Amino acid sequence: MRPLEPHTIVLLRLPANPPDLPDDEADRIQEAHLAFLDEQRAKGALLAAGPFRDRVDENLRGLCVYALPVERVREIAAQDPSVVAGCMVAQVFRWLIPPGSGPVRARRLDSPLCGS
Repeated sequence: MRPLEPHTIVLLRLPANPPDLPDDEADRIQEAHLAFLDEQRAKGALLAAGPFRDRVDENLRGLCVYALPVERVREIAAQDPSVVAGCMVAQVFRWLIPPGSGPVRARRLDSPLCGS
């Protein structure tokens, strides 16, 4: 049995009672959320991120894959402007995959769910 490589996943979900925000405020939070992800990507912490489409569960909004331990990613996810504003809830957990089969490879395939 070959060893598995750990990654940390963040599932972004709508909370049970999301705030009812004016469009301009929601747009501002979304822009801040995207800038936050860009910053994490630039630091090398975030390997891939993107929204879900064609989902059965409308509460599932997006996925992030980090190259950091779960505890550190929980700290980072808590600082995401969409989480701080109560627009999203971050569920953080470890994901084990065969070496070389993770999101870094998926990026090269130009997947719309992966960061640029």
